[in-house]
Amino acid sequence: MRITDITIDVVSRDVGGTGLESDLGRFGGEVSQGLLRIKTDEGIEGNCFIGDFRSGGRSLFDPILKALKPELIGKDASVREWLWNRLGILGARRGVTFPAWAPVDVALWDLAGKAADMPVFRLLGAASEETKVYATYPPRHEAPGGYVEEARDIVGRGFRAYKIHPGMLSTSDTVKMVEAVRSEVGDDITLMLDPNNNYDFRKALTVGRALDANGFHWFEDPVPWDDFDAVVELSSRLDTPLAMSDLAGYLFREPAHYIRLGAPRILRATARKHGITGMKKIAGMAEAFGLNCEIGTAGNPHMNAANLHTICSIGNCDYYEWWMPAEAHQFGLVDHYGLNDRMTLEAPEMPGLGCQLDEDWIAAHRVATLE
Repeated sequence: MRITDITIDVVSRDVGGTGLESDLGRFGGEVSQGLLRIKTDEGIEGNCFIGDFRSGGRSLFDPILKALKPELIGKDASVREWLWNRLGILGARRGVTFPAWAPVDVALWDLAGKAADMPVFRLLGAASEETKVYATYPPRHEAPGGYVEEARDIVGRGFRAYKIHPGMLSTSDTVKMVEAVRSEVGDDITLMLDPNNNYDFRKALTVGRALDANGFHWFEDPVPWDDFDAVVELSSRLDTPLAMSDLAGYLFREPAHYIRLGAPRILRATARKHGITGMKKIAGMAEAFGLNCEIGTAGNPHMNAANLHTICSIGNCDYYEWWMPAEAHQFGLVDHYGLNDRMTLEAPEMPGLGCQLDEDWIAAHRVATLE
């Protein structure tokens, strides 16, 4: 089965006025993303949406069509590892970034699953058929009480795990919030904290001690991912495991450096940067050293499905990240998978990623087709 064409449908949609103002930036309104179509001589098509709900996908279209497409036309559709091993030279000479390569990798896996008439997680080697989830919102409160209300709402919806994005709360307010949220939800709810790399060492240490005292499951991205001394020192001083990193510069080789340093205890990956091929490699590397690889949200339906399939093919990931509001990243499909009555997420059993395109929606929102 050979690749005959690669195109991108550019779709424009309104993600709504979320009203979320934070250190992550405000997002909402119109955003342009792409639908990647990898076509073959057997009539099977692999798909992946391009770009997330914050920044869209326009910066990725040219690298895909001008650099990656010429590499793939005429090739067998199974050349995922060949393409992975071309990334070094394509990055150095053609400007191909991991986020541009990732949707191509995911679409090739979707194609492989469809050709084999198997869901991707079974093609990868099924470890489970479902995963636990945690709920999370972007940072959207300026006082501890807002997070207490958010925790109450999330637990009221039936979630058993909640990751807090505390935004720009002061050190003292963050400590108060951590204590108040734990008091509100009780000891049976799993809690995590993710300040998005915004703390210096002193603030991270103070907040981390509060997390220790309140039984948090992990402390995600407290400091910049490349402040290696701080990551090592915090890991040695705190009981709560550090989880690193969702920041853009943290790609494939960075987890290996963390492992050499002996910190942190949890590595991070996501289809948005690492594709399915990269996530499997990072998870395998982590497993060899007894570490977890927690997989973070990817910002569109195909990428999130890629996360889910990968999680269900590995044994060292505790949770799927259920980003809210879900409408921000659920679009363009006939149906979107949801939580079952146990509040777990089941892997789709349809071939490929299990994502059926809503071609009517795509036609209504398409503003261009790029070749």
